[in-house]
Amino acid sequence: MHAGPLNRGNIDEPGPHPEVDWPYVRSRNAPLLQKLAETYGSCAIAAWDGDDVVATLRFYPKALCSFSASGGAAFCLQQRSPAGPPDNLILREFPPLQELTDRTLFIHCLFVAAPTGEPGRFRRKGLATRMVRELIGWATRAGWSAIEATAYEELPLLYAISGVAGRRFWRRLGFKVVHEDTEPGISGDLEDRLRQEAPSAGLSPDDVTKRYRMRLELTGNRPSLGSDGDGESP
Repeated sequence: MHAGPLNRGNIDEPGPHPEVDWPYVRSRNAPLLQKLAETYGSCAIAAWDGDDVVATLRFYPKALCSFSASGGAAFCLQQRSPAGPPDNLILREFPPLQELTDRTLFIHCLFVAAPTGEPGRFRRKGLATRMVRELIGWATRAGWSAIEATAYEELPLLYAISGVAGRRFWRRLGFKVVHEDTEPGISGDLEDRLRQEAPSAGLSPDDVTKRYRMRLELTGNRPSLGSDGDGESP
C-alpha cells in the first residue's frame, strides 16, 4: 500500500524491497489473518476502486496483541518479530470474544494508498473516515467494548512511514487521549526532518516525538462521528 494500490496482479509479486522478505511475510500473514477473521468475524476493512485495493484498516483484539513480544505495537505485517507477529502466534489459542475480559480492539494500521498517476487521487477523499465509521458500527454490533489506536501529531512524513493517522483525525471521530509518551523510534535524521516540517503544520517542533493512545468507548456512549471533510490526515 505504501507504493500504491494493490490488486491480484501485484499482491503476490511486489517489487524488491531492501528490508522486507515478501515470501516469508506472506507465508506467515495469510494463515494468521484467516484465523483472526474466522475467530472474530473480521480483522480488516478495505476500500476498493474497481479491482484495486486503495485503502486498508487493520485491527486486532488488544488481548491477542499482548501475546507478541512487544505488545500492541508488534503487529506490522511487513516485519519479523518483535516488530511483527511471532511465527508461532498462529499456534496459540485465540479465545472467542465471549471469553475475553478485555473486549478492546486495537487498530494497528490505517492507510490510504500512495498517489499514483493523479496526485492525491485517493487521499483526502474521506476514505479513512468512512472505514473507521464502518468499524465503529461493526464493533458495536459485534459486542466489543472499545477501540484504541496509536497516534502521533498530524505530519505527512509520519503518516507516510507508519500508516498511523494523526491525533486530530481520531479526535474528530470521538476518540480521546488516554495515554501520552515519547516514541523511541523517532530520533536522528527522522526527528530532524519532522522538526523542520512541524512549523508548516502549525505544530511545535518539540511535539514531533509525542505518541498518543487514543480510545473510543463503545458501551454506554454514542460516539460523535465527525464529518467527511477533506481535512483528515489520510
